[in-house]
Amino acid sequence: MNILPIKLPDVGEGVTEAEVVEWHVEIGDIVREDDILAAVMTDKATVEIPSLYDGKVVERTGEVGSVLAIGTDLVRIETVADGPAAEPSAPPQEASPEPVVATSTLAPVPFPAAASSPQGTARPPRAEDAPVLASPAIRARARRAGLDLRQIAGSGPAGRITSADLDAVFERGPAPVAAKSAKRMGFEQIKVVGMRRKIAERMALANARIPHITVVEEVDVTALEDLRTQLNKTRGNHPKLTLLPILSAALCKALVKHPEMNAHFDDDAGLITRHAPVHIGIATMTDAGLTVPVLKHAEALGLFQTATEIARLAEAARTSKASRDEMSGSTITITSLGPLGAIATTPIINHPEVAILGVNKMAIRPHWDGQQFVPRKMMNISASFDHRVIDGWDAAVFVQKLKTLLETPALIFVEG
Repeated sequence: MNILPIKLPDVGEGVTEAEVVEWHVEIGDIVREDDILAAVMTDKATVEIPSLYDGKVVERTGEVGSVLAIGTDLVRIETVADGPAAEPSAPPQEASPEPVVATSTLAPVPFPAAASSPQGTARPPRAEDAPVLASPAIRARARRAGLDLRQIAGSGPAGRITSADLDAVFERGPAPVAAKSAKRMGFEQIKVVGMRRKIAERMALANARIPHITVVEEVDVTALEDLRTQLNKTRGNHPKLTLLPILSAALCKALVKHPEMNAHFDDDAGLITRHAPVHIGIATMTDAGLTVPVLKHAEALGLFQTATEIARLAEAARTSKASRDEMSGSTITITSLGPLGAIATTPIINHPEVAILGVNKMAIRPHWDGQQFVPRKMMNISASFDHRVIDGWDAAVFVQKLKTLLETPALIFVEG
């Protein structure tokens, strides 16, 4: 028997470490080549690490939330294959950065016979403190359905929950509801790891280093919504236009006269960098938390091109398939809660940017036209600025420019 390591591979150019965000195996588990061992995160990109061998897991490094150096022995596998014996475990900083490559001489280790009972009932429910073994896709499906995976028995290897186990739960239907609510006791502690930890770090950085000023303005978007409706009626094979592509176009137009908003501020060096291209960060909610994929060169895209690219980026972010380039490099950000939005918000700037545009809920409100109150589609915009480099007057002028463009959308598309 040999014990062979599976090292944390190079998961991106310039990346020196990664955080363990999910373990898919326990010590003693039997795995096959290409089975997923763990998921690690770096720069908001999550990567699943597969096994290179068939065998039994005899050691794993770190717990969820641990940050490991590239080249660290992530997992050690006991295998019956003929191969070079692994060196004894070394501290992460001494691990070889060279990846270990599986060879065709490795022989598989037989799996234990599968249980003959129906899917979802092969094993009794796990103990309260036992880990839940399930893939990210299974976990996401369970979250959408409101299921607690701790209450579901897994029929896969080592009690792993499979898609068939969830299907069996759905076929059985919901459990009977108690006629009377019981008192709730205890508490739950949730370790802040992975995406949530990175979000917390960025928000703390922005809040600690940037003195925000937020300007809220009411906008009559009746004409804009009429235009959007007409464009969607004749869009052909183009994707349906949402409000975001038009907001992007209006933002690009306003930035022509206000380039100071499309900038980064390096407060350590005391340097402001104004950017010619407009790379708009689009705040996107995912199962793992808020991510900000970047719409590159928004100033050069038409409305339907923008709509297509925003949809593609959002899907890539939600499925953790966005590249490092697609998740970095924004020069200004748009954030929106959509129909769930409030009357007003105070968005936090995406450091090191100097401005962010927040979009609030649209509603029909009475509006005074000078003679009478008439129903109009109204929406508030909330724009936050870095008050160290953006004065209140300039912030107000910029917001008024956006208001004019959104209330008279034809101006967005007029040259000059």
